Parts: sequence; structure tokens; C-alpha cells
Amino acid sequence: MGKFFENLHRVLLAGLILAILVLVIRHRDSLGDHAFWAGVMRWIHVWFGILWIGLLYYFNFVQIPSMPKIPDEQKPAVGKVIAPTALYYFRWAAAGTVLFGLITAAMNMYLVEALTFQSNQTIGIGMWLALIMAFNVWFIIWPNQKKALGIVEASADEKKAAARKAMVTSRVNTMLSVPMLYCMVLAKFIG
Repeated sequence: MGKFFENLHRVLLAGLILAILVLVIRHRDSLGDHAFWAGVMRWIHVWFGILWIGLLYYFNFVQIPSMPKIPDEQKPAVGKVIAPTALYYFRWAAAGTVLFGLITAAMNMYLVEALTFQSNQTIGIGMWLALIMAFNVWFIIWPNQKKALGIVEASADEKKAAARKAMVTSRVNTMLSVPMLYCMVLAKFIG
């Protein structure tokens, strides 16, 4: 049994199979309903969102504050192995969150109204904050992290400046995540 849990892909597949079993047992009569599929899209959106914000918080609460405490000879393990892998999941989780959030809003018929603040301004604010954060991930944090981690060529000064810019932008996203999560969670209750 221990070997099973050592493989992340098997664990995720098992989780998906369990979710499908719940779906079949509990919701088999709803499979043709639009509301059911809108709920599935919301579930996928939330799953990606947890991964995205979880990694954002990992970077800001764990990795960045811990780096000065790590001996110099051990830092390459973080910069060459851990950070690139975490950044891969981080940026694709951001993309998945946005994609499935937009699909969810479209399926629930509030996409245009929310983005243009015609109705449910709270969810609209949350959506715009998430879009800004995703833009930051893909167009500021990731390009600068590629320089800082040596994935693309850069001088020592460029690496240092890129690392700082990525860190500051990541902190901006951490700040924006607080009102974004507030808006996303409470939008249904406060409009």
C-alpha cells in the first residue's frame, strides 16, 4: 500500500476515480443537467485555484523566507530542481484557474456582466484581480524567474534584478489574493 502512495500520479488518479464514484452514486440522475456540469466546472476551477494559491503561498511563506537560511552549497537544489518544478505547476494552475473560472462564469450566464460590473460586482472584482494575478504570473514572474534561475542566459546583475522583480510581483499577487479570495468566496452571498 505504501508504494501506491509514493506515486503522485496514481494518487491523483485514485482521487479522480473516487470523485467519479461519488458522482455516479450520488448524482447519476443529474448527468444531463446544465447545472450539474456548471458545478463540475466550478469544482475543477476551485481545484486549480487551490493549487495556484497554495503554491503562491508556498513561495511567499516558505521558500522566499527560507532561502537566506539555506547554506550556499545547498541552494542549487532549490534553484535547479524545486523552484522550476513548483513554477511549472504554479503557472499552469494559474492558467487552469482562469480558464475554468471563465467557463464557470459563462455556463452560469454572468461572465460579461461580471467582467463589465453590470451585475454581481463582487465576483467581477474577484475575476479582474485573478486576471491581473495570472498576467503577473505569466508575463512578469515567470520571465524573470527564468533569468534568476539560469533557465535563460542573464548576467549576474540581470539575475539579481530579475529575482527581485519576480519576488516583488509575487508579493503583489499575495496581497491581491486576499481580496480576490474574499470576492470569490462571498460573491454568492453578498452580490
